[in-house]
Amino acid sequence: MKHFVVEIIYTVPVEQLGDILPEHRAFLKTGYEKGLLLFSGPKEPRVGGIAICRAPSLDVIQEFFAHDPYALHKVATHHYTEFNPVLRQAFMEDWVTKDE
Repeated sequence: MKHFVVEIIYTVPVEQLGDILPEHRAFLKTGYEKGLLLFSGPKEPRVGGIAICRAPSLDVIQEFFAHDPYALHKVATHHYTEFNPVLRQAFMEDWVTKDE
């Protein structure tokens, strides 16, 4: 499995997200159900968000986030960075090494 940091960058002020925010959070829940996401949340200040993900490939992550309501409504862009979690807390071992 490959690991990714996904930076979500708002292209509008956070006040303009309105009803899209609950849609976005519901969408993210599907990523947790699929085992793609470890955690996610807004940046401070609220100019976007961060998600830590894992998948067999970058294509899988990009395809998933292509369906993000933020992308569909064109209120955010997504930036993808692959990384190798060489060092980690022991409790993360299964999540990092599962399906390697």
